[in-house]
Amino acid sequence: MSLILGIDTSNYTTSAALYDTQTSCIIQSKMLLPVKPGEKGVRQSDAVFHHTVQLPQVISSLKEKAGGFAGLEGIGVSSRPRNAEGSYMPCFHVGLSTGRILSGVMNIPLKECSHQEGHIAAALYSSGRPDLMEGRFIAFHVSGGTTEALLVTGNGRGFECELIASSLDLKAGQAIDRTAVMLGLPFPGGMHLEKLAGECADEIRYRPTMRGCDCSLSGIENKCRRLNDDGVPHPYIAKFCLTAVMNSILGMTGAILEQYGELPLLYAGGVMSNGMMQSEIAARYPSAHFAAPEYSCDNAAGVALLAAAGLFHH
Repeated sequence: MSLILGIDTSNYTTSAALYDTQTSCIIQSKMLLPVKPGEKGVRQSDAVFHHTVQLPQVISSLKEKAGGFAGLEGIGVSSRPRNAEGSYMPCFHVGLSTGRILSGVMNIPLKECSHQEGHIAAALYSSGRPDLMEGRFIAFHVSGGTTEALLVTGNGRGFECELIASSLDLKAGQAIDRTAVMLGLPFPGGMHLEKLAGECADEIRYRPTMRGCDCSLSGIENKCRRLNDDGVPHPYIAKFCLTAVMNSILGMTGAILEQYGELPLLYAGGVMSNGMMQSEIAARYPSAHFAAPEYSCDNAAGVALLAAAGLFHH
């Protein structure tokens, strides 16, 4: 048995995973960062503190699930949000420091990657497209902190990513979470908003605000606030918000394919675990692939996969 440990300390999840290179099986352990009721997130100083407290618990839980770490041959860790100049968040240093300590003490190699690359790798693994680790495709990363589309070229050891589209203002997850909190739902609000939207039978139309392949999402939050002020039922507001985000992602997808040609599509990030969005996008674009729910949100699985590829790829 040859195991690779992955560590990811992002907003808003502390996670660790073990990847067995012989069986291709993954075991995960994760904990959400605590967010006070009514708040829309956590400050980075608080995130660092919570990761510092939670990471030992998460790794201990993972060790128990796996029956020990015998056969551990490498460690992967996410050290930054994206592979871009200036991409930095203090919370990633918790995982990076832990990974460096374990690597030095155990005398096994350490491989760093970006959080975004981890999302992409986890989505490829869970959607049954590991072949694209050495292919060319369009990857959407849609979450609370990111709404981006990337032209990705896999080289077997990792990814070369070119940013080709993004939100010009608010991120998709921010629009969803802020609307959920406004409606009195817990944070993060995605699954709670989706459940509430299921109570609305109305057909909702929304024309996204586009500039080329980029989208603007700030109008969604403003419209939801006006609807709430006007006393519109909460299920309608929830469905409007999710429909508006979905149509914006569809608008980006169509514009990108028109510009770059037909390529496989991959959707990752917590927002893309939404069932309504997946159904509509898949109906329009048969080449679309989605991360499984347990691999959609922040996780260390993709980090472990990339470490295995980077350390042992020939």
